[in-house]
Amino acid sequence: MGNADEQTLAGPDAEGAPPVAGPGGRITAKAAVFLAVAFLAAGALGAAQAGTPIPAEVVQLTQFGPALGVAVVALLWPGEIRSLLAGAVRGGGHHGSRGVLLLGTAPLIVVLCATAYGVATGDVRFTGPSALGNPFAVIVVAQFIGACGEELGWRCLLQPLLRTRCGPLASSVTVGLLWGVWHVQVFAQDPAYAGAFLVATVSLSVVLGSALERAGGSRLLLAGVFHMLINLGLLLFMDEESGAVLPMVLFALAALAAAAVWAFGADRAVGPAR
Repeated sequence: MGNADEQTLAGPDAEGAPPVAGPGGRITAKAAVFLAVAFLAAGALGAAQAGTPIPAEVVQLTQFGPALGVAVVALLWPGEIRSLLAGAVRGGGHHGSRGVLLLGTAPLIVVLCATAYGVATGDVRFTGPSALGNPFAVIVVAQFIGACGEELGWRCLLQPLLRTRCGPLASSVTVGLLWGVWHVQVFAQDPAYAGAFLVATVSLSVVLGSALERAGGSRLLLAGVFHMLINLGLLLFMDEESGAVLPMVLFALAALAAAAVWAFGADRAVGPAR
């Protein structure tokens, strides 16, 4: 393969990479512009949220930073990016068995880490929906919208771009690291907390990358629902947002276990999506 700046966007390869249509373009430039806007916009939106009545429990405005990054890239490279996003948003056919297994993986991750937390502490933590400060239905809808704001950038733009240059595992790990670093606020926490958070984002990215590799239907819908289910599960059953190290470490280990299954076992267990 040529230099990344000379690599053209292409259709799906023999390994089932998602389609990236349109004439050539600079993949590195597209990724760099997306990341710059995603980081800067998230910082600005996070600062702006303090001046709004929107509670972080409902949705964090920083989640729309990646969506703004996609918008800027689409303005600079309109034809190619519109074609790429059309395939990611609309997809084709049914979601297939991979989609079903992906959405089933999210609650399993939450159950695994919550159970481990209960065993380790003797306290099964659960916050009932009625105990939250806002209507649970509003939280669910807002969490889904916020998750899609993130996934439009990470899994519907950056992952397909990187996938044209490397395999599904390498591209997923790279996206997971960037996704984790994008949450810059975690680096103000204990180093063990920040390290576990990065393990969690890389692991979740591997799960998503592996599942979406040959899944039919809308990549955005699948990734958004998976992301929402993880966030809601942690909201109800864990307290990692407090900065406590143990729940974050247990969440990271649960996500890592799921990533290992998806990365090394999904191809044999599921096969191509139907």
